[in-house]
Amino acid sequence: MFLSVATTHRPATDLGFLLHKHPDRLHETDLSFGKAWLFYPEATDERCEAALLLDVDPIGLVRGKGQAEGLLDQYVNDRPYAASSFLSVALNKTLRTAMTGISKERQELANSDLPLEAVVTPLPMRGGEALVRGLFEPLGWTVDLTPIGDVGSGASGPRYGQLKLTGTGRLSALLNHLYVLIPVMDDAKHYWVGEAEIDKLLSKGEGWLENHPAKDLIVRRYLRNRGALARIALERLAPETAGEALPPEVRVAPEEALEVPIRLNDLRMDAVVQAIRATGGTTIADLGCGEGKLLYRLVRERWVHKLFGLDPAVRELEWAAKRLKLNEFGGPPEGRVTLLHGSLTYRDRRWAEADVVVLVEVIE
Repeated sequence: MFLSVATTHRPATDLGFLLHKHPDRLHETDLSFGKAWLFYPEATDERCEAALLLDVDPIGLVRGKGQAEGLLDQYVNDRPYAASSFLSVALNKTLRTAMTGISKERQELANSDLPLEAVVTPLPMRGGEALVRGLFEPLGWTVDLTPIGDVGSGASGPRYGQLKLTGTGRLSALLNHLYVLIPVMDDAKHYWVGEAEIDKLLSKGEGWLENHPAKDLIVRRYLRNRGALARIALERLAPETAGEALPPEVRVAPEEALEVPIRLNDLRMDAVVQAIRATGGTTIADLGCGEGKLLYRLVRERWVHKLFGLDPAVRELEWAAKRLKLNEFGGPPEGRVTLLHGSLTYRDRRWAEADVVVLVEVIE
């Protein structure tokens, strides 16, 4: 996958000062998933272009996959070739200082609007050309899309394209726009998304995201459609709109579909907690606990002595542990909450001591 940035500002070779990368050198960066090279195909006073080439190791991706989402999907996919969160990570690691807008030698230039051009290829377009234009044109960039390969069938349009952006703006702003919006167009990320991603999003989106007309869609896609995280991010972006329902055009993950609007989910959880309390039980097993939403409610109840959370998805259990702050300062006492990797369809003595068993929104 390939990303380039060019300018015709004179002398154009000042681009090297803004990127902190000398035009006469090849810059190589080792990444956990491959290698990135930054080089200058053109470096004259009239035009200077810097290119970031990313080579993703497909074998390394499979080895580091861990809990598989599907054996075939591990080997047959576009991850090593299509612009995605891999490219955003490479961009941040290679040009981190440039993205902050800091330049020791050319700070005035870093603060100035420059004639810029950026090319990203091949770009997944999950949402079509209208989505791509809706993301970049409100930011002042002129969008030129060239389809690549199979153009798809019916109204689906091309699956991939070459994106060319032109316009005038700060280089750091352009880099941050690309960092955030490339994974949004791909609608996927290669790593687990937790609360730390909110800080990254707000940092890279400072000064433009809060007023973007597609703000809700950007936030939700960037956070991999995790409704809970998206709500937190939107509250921090615009506290006065906290509690408003997220837009229906954004895909909602199945387990989170009933959270919109959030008040309905609160009522449901309240009813479940009341039903559990009415049984008189104090040791509770939540089978299919997911991200630990019910466990989080129950752990705050003094009458609950012990909790078990069972789920077949390791990633959900990791998120539940983070939500509950297990083994962290301020979390529940050791032994009060136990998370178990397992399934309802198997006998399991690990939670046999529970006197109340709960299944909420579980289909298995």
